[in-house]
Amino acid sequence: MKKARAWLDGHSIAYEFHDYKAVGIERARLKAWAAKLGWETLLNRAGTTFRKLPDADKAGLTEARALALMLDQPSMIKRPVLEAGDKLLVGFKPEVYEKELRASKR
Repeated sequence: MKKARAWLDGHSIAYEFHDYKAVGIERARLKAWAAKLGWETLLNRAGTTFRKLPDADKAGLTEARALALMLDQPSMIKRPVLEAGDKLLVGFKPEVYEKELRASKR
């Protein structure tokens, strides 16, 4: 998160920060993200919250179950998620931000 925000600031790209880990996320927005990227891309399987789940909860995840888990525990959503017009980026990779954000400003 810090690196993404520093990159955006350093490239003078305005953004609005929504801390869904602290204040949650609307079901409709999460479903729209999942429709665009796939729920597997959004689910942070490497995070502590997911790893602490019982194996039974992790096995055979469906989209509905994964979305319910992410709504209940937003820390299971990979961060950052950046909405920029019609673009939706998950995670921070400087080369992707450069390509997707800076190129569109030219």
